[in-house]
This record gives sequence, C-alpha cells and structure tokens, in this order.
Amino acid sequence: MIEHFNMLSVVRQIFTTALLGREILSLKFPRLSRRGAKAAVGILILALSASSFQACADEVEKVLFLVFESGEVIASNTRSGRFDRLKLHAEEHILDYQVANATAVVITNRRFAAYGVFFGGWQSKRIKAGEKLQAMEVEDYSATLVTSDRILNFSGRSGAWSETRRRVQ
Repeated sequence: MIEHFNMLSVVRQIFTTALLGREILSLKFPRLSRRGAKAAVGILILALSASSFQACADEVEKVLFLVFESGEVIASNTRSGRFDRLKLHAEEHILDYQVANATAVVITNRRFAAYGVFFGGWQSKRIKAGEKLQAMEVEDYSATLVTSDRILNFSGRSGAWSETRRRVQ
C-alpha cells in the first residue's frame, strides 16, 4: 500500500510543477486556461487515486503463518487470534506444503490437510491408494491440487473441499 501512496505523491508533484507553465508532461496546451488545466489534472489525479486504492483493496493481507513442531503443524491465524493444531498420526510425515496469505495446504503421506482463516480449522481429505500429487497452487483464499486421479479444490472462506475425478489418458 505504501508504494501506491508514494506513486501518487510523485504524480501530484509532477503535475503541480507542470501546471505552473500550462504544460502537462512537456506538452504545451496554449488554448487551455490555467483553470481548465488544473481541472484536467485534478480529474487525472482522482482517476489515478481510485485505481491505486482499488489495487490495494484487491490484495489479501497476510494473516496466516505455519509453525512446524515435532508431530504437529500449528496454524497461527492472526486475523482471529487463534492457534489451530494439525496433529500428525503415527508414522505420518509431511511431504510438501504451501502457505498463502489466508489459506495453507499441508500434504502428508496419508492426507491433504488445508486451513482457511475464515473457517478457522484444519480440514483433511485422505489420499487414495497409489494416488500421486502432480501440481498444487495455493493463493489468497483458495487452493487447487491436481493428483493422478483427482482435481481437488479447497475454499479457505468456507473450509470446504470439493473434488472431481480426472479423465487421464
């Protein structure tokens, strides 16, 4: 967010300086009055501000962190001030994991476990016999896993898994 405010300050300074000589970015507009030039630049600055703030609003703030302890994974949910534990079973070990701003996925040799900050709890899906993970993407409030047999989605907002079988050729 700071970059957007700094960018706007620089743009305002450039246009304020350029307006003094009735030129905008070294282009002269002799028929444009000082008042018209100020109005045009004001509209431009408002448009830039709106687009800058929209870009900030679309970003998801980092509120989820994982801590790996012996035999468990702790989700630190700073949005709600919670610590939720994923306890690993006997002979279960972590193969891979990804953490986004508000969703995390931990893959063990037995299950896919996902965490969403709004739902505030771990949700697991068992790995089927012979199933291999091929791809995983975790961003913002969602996750998608592609395995040799299925495509799985996780919603960090609702805490729900959904899946469909693959037609592997």
